[in-house]
Amino acid sequence: MKKLLFILSLFLGIQNSQAQVSGRLLTNAGAPVPFANVLLRDTRDSANLAGAATTETGEFRIENTRSGHYMLRLSSLGYVTRGLPAFELTSVQNRKDFGDIILEEEAGQLQEVSVRAAKPMFQQEIDRTVINVESNVLSKGSSALEILQRSPGVIIDERTNGIALNGKNGVMVMINGKMMRIPVEQLLAMLNGMSANDIEKIELITTPPAGYDAEGSGGLINIVMKKDKKPGTNGSLSLTAGHGWGEKATGSGTVGHHTGKIDLYGSYTFSRDRSRSNFSAHGSEIAAIVGGPATFEFRNVYKPLRNNHNLSGGIDAQLSPKITVGGNIGYINSRTSSQVFNQAEYILYPDSLLLFNGHVNGNTRWRNTITSVYAEKKIREGEKITFNADYLHYNIANNTIVNSSFLDENGNQAGSGGENQFAADQSGFARTAIRVGVVKLDYTKQLSKKTKVETGVKTTYTESSSFSGIQELINGEWKPRDEVANDLAVTEGIGAAYISFHTQFNPSTSLAAGVRYEYARTQIADGRTGENSVDRRLGKFFPSLFFSKKLNEKNELQLSYSKRISRPSYNDLSSFVSYNDPISYFTGNPLLKPTITNNLKAGYHFYGYSVSVLFSRDDYPIVQGQITPGGNGDLVYISPQNIRYQNNLTFETSIPVKVTGWWSMNYGFVGGWRQYKLDYLANWFVKSFLSYSANFSQSFRFAGNFSAELSGWYNSASYGGNARVSGFGAVNAGIKKELKKNKGSVQFSVTDMLRTMNIRNSIGVLTEDAFHTRAYVSYNAESRRFPIMKLTFSRSFGGTRTERRQENSSSEERDRVR
Repeated sequence: MKKLLFILSLFLGIQNSQAQVSGRLLTNAGAPVPFANVLLRDTRDSANLAGAATTETGEFRIENTRSGHYMLRLSSLGYVTRGLPAFELTSVQNRKDFGDIILEEEAGQLQEVSVRAAKPMFQQEIDRTVINVESNVLSKGSSALEILQRSPGVIIDERTNGIALNGKNGVMVMINGKMMRIPVEQLLAMLNGMSANDIEKIELITTPPAGYDAEGSGGLINIVMKKDKKPGTNGSLSLTAGHGWGEKATGSGTVGHHTGKIDLYGSYTFSRDRSRSNFSAHGSEIAAIVGGPATFEFRNVYKPLRNNHNLSGGIDAQLSPKITVGGNIGYINSRTSSQVFNQAEYILYPDSLLLFNGHVNGNTRWRNTITSVYAEKKIREGEKITFNADYLHYNIANNTIVNSSFLDENGNQAGSGGENQFAADQSGFARTAIRVGVVKLDYTKQLSKKTKVETGVKTTYTESSSFSGIQELINGEWKPRDEVANDLAVTEGIGAAYISFHTQFNPSTSLAAGVRYEYARTQIADGRTGENSVDRRLGKFFPSLFFSKKLNEKNELQLSYSKRISRPSYNDLSSFVSYNDPISYFTGNPLLKPTITNNLKAGYHFYGYSVSVLFSRDDYPIVQGQITPGGNGDLVYISPQNIRYQNNLTFETSIPVKVTGWWSMNYGFVGGWRQYKLDYLANWFVKSFLSYSANFSQSFRFAGNFSAELSGWYNSASYGGNARVSGFGAVNAGIKKELKKNKGSVQFSVTDMLRTMNIRNSIGVLTEDAFHTRAYVSYNAESRRFPIMKLTFSRSFGGTRTERRQENSSSEERDRVR
């Protein structure tokens, strides 16, 4: 204990011995210059070491500066940038007060002003990690999906169209605070077609406060878009052409008109992506449908062509100094045509052989319309009320045609006993319609100079219908297969109320506490008979607590706790059936339970470095792609399932390193101990393991407005359900040229330049399922065969700002559609 006190006192002594620089910026008339930038630079290489913004009275203070030789650079919009003479700080003279400093106003008419702020690529806040996309050299040549793939702790699973954060599923994706309630496959396609040039930042929120919907046991990912604000008409244009296995193209444009009281904005994005992936599998299983024990070899090639249109527009109007109203509408039309080639060999004991060849042509069309309106009234200073209303309509249609042969070693058709799943010609269909209405009311009041209260209510009503099945062609006539037909109707009502308090005890200490209550009733009925198969009611409190303590200007301690829920997506609840091969089918699970999560997080920040530890407990988490018996028990159903629990103890750190003024690095690490219990199989088990994800970036800036970046990421081996997933990662590179006179930029990028995107799965290695499955799968993404290269031109016209952070009242509903 004495040693600990000695080390602590020594550490505090070192902190107190560090220096301080201060002063005040004034105009020639003696008025303060607020919010000006003050940069502390090293005299050796002019590298920025620290910075501060002046207060409303023009004062600034930079603390915890070590001994050395420095100079100050002072700048503010509308004033002449000024540099102060070099000075020295020592252990004896460790304080430098410049007193009053005069900034000269710029003379003449400003024709065009370009304001740029150097933000770190990663910033750690009390409840989230912020990725400043504009600080990423390769952002303009990347899609939103590629930025996410390079973000710390984010795992994009292209095989199952899943998104995980810090090793956990149940992640909700928001755009400008509005959750996207669309199928994950379509969400990933949309993010892949979204230009990162239009994104300001991405927030990875691990412990959201009570004001957010409780949905999202794995956390929230919020993508904050740019939006024009400069008076007049402004906008941006971005064009990308590329190639991997097939062509890539994206064109996006935004436009806005701002008068001070009326803000009109709109955007359109088109993306086209011809891709290819493949996987192979080998193993063994015992399936009665093929006669008993068998070994198999399976090969798959998937060739999708995706075309996406995304159109949005809206208006914000300030009717009076206290009343603001607005509305927006978004329309997304996505069409994917695909070809799937499957080949398989089944060796039956003792000496039989079955050969399968299948060709599946698929066509998926998804249309989504989102309409939102809001009104905000400022009652008095520090007090306001906000109203939101949304209506969401989704329509998804999926059609497949299957041409196949399933022959024995003599060339005879298998399944001659009448098993119609072996029919040579089959077709699948699925129709899903989802309608969601949401109303939300929020109230905020500043109780005192130190305390603020927020409260609100929200109600949501959802209707969903899903009709799917498979038909076989018999004697030229399509006949339905009743054993794989489904007609499902889902209705769900959710009522919520919350209250939270934020107290700033002093400039260095703050506390936020809140609680949210949500009550949900979900009913699932057979669309043909009207009989309910599920009638589930769930009411729970979701508390949250956040504490922050600034030890000094560069040291901060943060603690937080939150409780979350992840309800099954509407698609996971639907009993659809999708053809895979004559033995196995993809399907949903109407009996899925919601996941309840408790998160406890502690973080510490020092000189731009951050370290945090997060413990979470998930009850009934949902895992995708699990093997269960279906039909009469002889078919293999691949469906989502609940497991009993999952515990995570996660360590996270971010390490920025500035080597010189032109070379900077950043390293991130997220990893730790995981444990889960799988009990939906007869042979249940508990699995504990260590896993991690790491990323790095190297940024270079050269003369002639050239810049370059080398970045990479790696996810270690992990376990999920009854499978082990091997480690995988990628290295990316690019170079960018900023054109003169604000004519835009040209950028060339290469994704997965080493062609390492190969993911290997081992299924059935932890316990035995109903079919005694043991399979080894190797998945190759498109870039495994050809690195993806893109050339991008982008240009912005006028100023930009962050879009209005008005949280849409439907923010809990959009990601339920997967």
